[in-house]
Amino acid sequence: MFRFPKSLDIISLFHKAGSPASVRAATVLKQASANATEAATEDQASDHSHQTDPHRASFELNITEDLPTTDQLQTILEYVGKNKISSVIDGAYTERDAHKKYKENAESFQRPLIVDWNNGRVLVSDKESEILKMLNNLNKK
Repeated sequence: MFRFPKSLDIISLFHKAGSPASVRAATVLKQASANATEAATEDQASDHSHQTDPHRASFELNITEDLPTTDQLQTILEYVGKNKISSVIDGAYTERDAHKKYKENAESFQRPLIVDWNNGRVLVSDKESEILKMLNNLNKK
């Protein structure tokens, strides 16, 4: 039976170039993406001698300095849930308040912010262990 190849999960980093935390998050994500791609290539060649993490899923990495669109922001707020809205928009505690503050001052949007669009997860952190935990969960659907 023919199976269509599974499409890659899409991970976005809303990045702020001047922020050391954001630069750290970008570095961790780029490294993990490169390692996952290398592991996938080695799987295809059946050579597992250099593989660092055979269980890490490959993913499509999108690093952007653009702020999210209104629709993307709404999706992100839904992913984090009501109790964590302030982690996305500084000083906001409801979705309505978040949209208002974002329109008034787009810099209230917290970065680095990582979104796993396929699995509905958001991480506002530059901690390597938290980022890798999110990426390791790509396989566990």
